Amino acid sequence: MQQQLITVITQVAVVRIYSKLIRSGLTQNMNLPHENRMKNYLTALIALIFLSCSNGQTTIAKNGLENSKSAIDKEQAQLIFNHAKSFPNHTQLSIALIKKDKIDFIGIKRTNDTITFIENYKNVFEIGSITKVFTATLLSNFVKDQKLNLEDNIQDDIDFKININQVITFKELANHTSGLPRLPSNLDLQKIDQDNPYKDYDIEQLKEYLTSEINLNQEPGTKYEYSNLGAGILGFELSKIANSSYEHLLQEKIFKKYKMFNTTSKRENIQSTLIKGLNPDGEISPNWDFDVLAGGGAIFSSVEDLSKFALAQFDDKNEELIITQQPTFKVNENMSIGLAWHLLSMKNGDKLIWHNGGTGGYTSSMALNLEDKNGIIILSNVSAFHKKNRNIDQLCFALTKTLK
Repeated sequence: MQQQLITVITQVAVVRIYSKLIRSGLTQNMNLPHENRMKNYLTALIALIFLSCSNGQTTIAKNGLENSKSAIDKEQAQLIFNHAKSFPNHTQLSIALIKKDKIDFIGIKRTNDTITFIENYKNVFEIGSITKVFTATLLSNFVKDQKLNLEDNIQDDIDFKININQVITFKELANHTSGLPRLPSNLDLQKIDQDNPYKDYDIEQLKEYLTSEINLNQEPGTKYEYSNLGAGILGFELSKIANSSYEHLLQEKIFKKYKMFNTTSKRENIQSTLIKGLNPDGEISPNWDFDVLAGGGAIFSSVEDLSKFALAQFDDKNEELIITQQPTFKVNENMSIGLAWHLLSMKNGDKLIWHNGGTGGYTSSMALNLEDKNGIIILSNVSAFHKKNRNIDQLCFALTKTLK
């Protein structure tokens, strides 16, 4: 688990330095450069390493949580402050603490160098790669309804030839063992809109990649390698099979079912207040829009809505969710993967299903203990490029330990 996180953070550092050369950059879980391109960025990393050390530095905030009445205890309040105190002014964290059927919503905001409680549980944030859990849930729904099998070849449901000899299954797209790289090679980092990197990557470009440029990093099914591309293709394929849009599938199969009325993959459909994302220096960061790769990270949501989805995960009669929670590949001694969910074995003995997300202006984390029926959800407008972005995951795991 730690090795996976270190790898992701290292890649983020490289992209972040490279972004100084092109004004902006990509993100943590969502869209790091193709692995082969990473080597080309090492020169930029070395040249600008001292600049990067100062980027996003923020004065430590004052603790305005100590004397405020709240549903959380002093330990939890202190954990939240300690993990949030280095973030810029206007940072918000929206947190759900779930203990069986009881949910406490905690919101904080940094204003004028002081962190205080606010009410923001209905407000909407980009959730980044947590989107992949919903894409995998759509897949599970198709399996439950016998529209396809996890082991089916993805080639069978599209009308053009993928230029590989190997078979990639739907399961391998969902559990990151497809062999596909993190991003398609024709998503050119020097030509895309750095403030909205996925907006213009459309179906024609994806077809071009799959028919001409595709190159697997390893044999499908043999190795876990996180792939935003794979999740994007999964969303694309499910939409093709259903002859529907990704957004329509989400609304019909998941959001309406779980009464997630403030959740959408289309920014123009947001009904509640959208919290503005921040870059590492605390300046407003543009939101991201997705086209054909929406399945990798397009969703906006609130902790109120995500809590409804979390409670459904505890229902041992919910077949479509149970399918996503089952291990499909063992990554190491401490982590397996289901369908999108990462299955973690923690040092304290807890078993968690977990996913996080990061975009240019947001970071999120969601961890659930299925046995104890508790969990933590954190949405924030902390940039995935902020040097302390790992604090969101660390806070999520720390708070899970307080729910006993």
